[in-house]
Amino acid sequence: MKFQAIIPAPFGKLGIRCSDTDLLGVEFLPEKTKNQPPQGGMAKTICAELEAYLVDAKHEIDLPFTLDGTHHQFDVWQAMLDIPCGQTLTYGELAKKIGSSAQAVGQACGSNPIPVVIPCHRVVGKTGLGGFMKHAEGDSLDIKRWLLKHEGAL
Repeated sequence: MKFQAIIPAPFGKLGIRCSDTDLLGVEFLPEKTKNQPPQGGMAKTICAELEAYLVDAKHEIDLPFTLDGTHHQFDVWQAMLDIPCGQTLTYGELAKKIGSSAQAVGQACGSNPIPVVIPCHRVVGKTGLGGFMKHAEGDSLDIKRWLLKHEGAL
């Protein structure tokens, strides 16, 4: 998969996919992945926004994006955008807000193509972190934990 940029992050690397006008994807990559300077103006803008957030969690990422998804996924992704930095909702609480089920919300969270920008890490389990990036343990949860600590939610 081709990225328009790969930047370092405290938990590994972030691979950025974009068009000339919109963010299309953010992917967590292993730390050993080679950095790649931004290719094009939009990639530079996206990198600057993500880097600003990684330094200061209060930085509100403001980027145009284009996503593919179902109506339900868009409802969940929009609801996640409304969770303030430093706060969390459980899968059940978010499901209640949009008239869905906790499991369906979890699936939509796992399908989020632009994590960090759409803060799926702010959705947690009733009794713990819950999953992250379709994983219930390992490196993925370490990334979720880092993001929540960075924002002061843990």
